[in-house]
Amino acid sequence: MDSFELVIFDCDGVLIDSEVISAQMLIAELAEYGVAVDRAYVAKHFLGRSYPVVLSQIQADFGIVLPAGFEADYRARLLAAFDADLQVMPGVTETIDRLRVPYCLATSSSPKRLDHTLRIVGLDARFQGRTTTASEVAHGKPAPDLFLRAAEKSGTPPARCLVIEDSVAGIRAALSAGMTVWHFTGGSHLTGLDLPSDPEVRPHRTIETYAEFFDPAPELKSEAAVNDTR
Repeated sequence: MDSFELVIFDCDGVLIDSEVISAQMLIAELAEYGVAVDRAYVAKHFLGRSYPVVLSQIQADFGIVLPAGFEADYRARLLAAFDADLQVMPGVTETIDRLRVPYCLATSSSPKRLDHTLRIVGLDARFQGRTTTASEVAHGKPAPDLFLRAAEKSGTPPARCLVIEDSVAGIRAALSAGMTVWHFTGGSHLTGLDLPSDPEVRPHRTIETYAEFFDPAPELKSEAAVNDTR
């Protein structure tokens, strides 16, 4: 662990507590078309995936054709819900500010949505010039492309990267990229869910809150931050 040179954060469900809002909105929108899904279904099948992938799977699984305006309407309502209710994940800002090594984010979100959500929660300045989105790669999660692109932009070998992820798709992608990955389980979207684990997708560590982020890797904390806590 003393060889980490870059921390790569996923965004939704890791930096911002957005996945529960997205799930609630998607469930409500699909119900209008006679498609009944719950939070467990959304968490199992859609976490970490880009919206076009989600939409394609819904139409295939339920044998329906959603109208052309469905995606645009959903995105507009979702951003409005974010404006009203989106919160930064507790403790993440303090964790970022205490990091000794560089950091960035890699997300399946679109650049427009990412910019909007980072502004809402006040993380836009901290991640200016530090973002990679699925629009930059040919294959999204669970392929390793997104994380490999983020490492390439930072000039960091994959083996020296630590990824913070909340989804099975994201964990699989990070492992396939040859990176160390910690599973973050503190998002509201995972509260009360007992999702089956995939024996082939094993993160190197699980953390529930950012209060424990530096416990297994104190060398990631800057000296100034260490001195400040004495």
